[in-house]
Amino acid sequence: MPESSIVVRPEPGGTPSKRLQAAGLAHATGVFEQLAATVPLPAAPQPIVVADYGAATGYNSMLPIGAAIAAFRRRTRADHPVLVAHTDLPDNDFTALFTTLAEDPDSYTRKDPAAFPSAIGRSFYQQILPSQSVTLGWTSWATMWLRRPADGLPDFSGHVHVDHSGDDAARRAYARRAAQDWHDFVAFRGRELSPGGKLLVLTAAVDAAGRSGYQPLLDAIVSVLDEQVREGRLTRDEVARMTIPALGRTEKELRAPFAPAGRFESLTIERLEVFDAEDRFWDRYLLDGNAGALGAHWASFISTAVLPTLAGALAGGADDPRATDFQRHLEAGVAARLTSNPRQVQIPLALVVLTKQR
Repeated sequence: MPESSIVVRPEPGGTPSKRLQAAGLAHATGVFEQLAATVPLPAAPQPIVVADYGAATGYNSMLPIGAAIAAFRRRTRADHPVLVAHTDLPDNDFTALFTTLAEDPDSYTRKDPAAFPSAIGRSFYQQILPSQSVTLGWTSWATMWLRRPADGLPDFSGHVHVDHSGDDAARRAYARRAAQDWHDFVAFRGRELSPGGKLLVLTAAVDAAGRSGYQPLLDAIVSVLDEQVREGRLTRDEVARMTIPALGRTEKELRAPFAPAGRFESLTIERLEVFDAEDRFWDRYLLDGNAGALGAHWASFISTAVLPTLAGALAGGADDPRATDFQRHLEAGVAARLTSNPRQVQIPLALVVLTKQR
């Protein structure tokens, strides 16, 4: 599973995935712009370095990075170079990323000739950029993905997502893995940020009541998978292996690397908030009453976000001859169930701002 956001498929007017994530991105972009207005800047000609961790195809990065560069320009010369390093795993679609950078109307490259994009194919669970080189860092929807999704972790009986399985042992094992991943991600960013540098993390969360959200989607996915087993399209063993390897974190878990002193790898938490992002598909449904559109939007979202991962659990893996039909059938089944039983989807998010000690 890539260390990336889950937006990949461009369409006129933006994909459902893009529109969904804009709910969390609008708030985060505003905060990121504020950080850019105050973070210490290197003297020209040394470049201002912005790191985009888990870039995927770049759609989640364009507006926030563009806003940050605009804030830099209010503080420094128009020709002060800004180097933007987009990072993701080596198998990321970097061709799509550079197409986004070149063609998307929101791309910072179309607005600022002194902004220079680059790409790095390396896991953010190790050091990616030189020590003390990054002025400002951004990551959205990437740190929720586990580094090694299922290896060595217990099966939790085909409930797709461990938080909704009721298997306490599996939940604890996944939580330990997620805690180590968060620890390592933060540690290496502590090395890379320059003194006074800042990092904004937007990621999946668990709210104060212990809810990780997305229940209607997960219920629909499990229902369709059970139906496919009954129809002989899938085996029970295949479904048992189907796992969405992403976890939200509680506020306590996000603060854990910094306990008890409040500092870790010269980093402190400047800001931490957990909030429910707006379900824009539901808001549209309340206006137009179009349950079919609601179901189709959410089904398109899960098709982009998680169905390729679930298909990898088929007996033949991602190359299984049933993979395409499996994903098509699952997307259609989820759309039908959400259309027949419209429900609002809770989307808990955490926004974390980390600051490097000067």
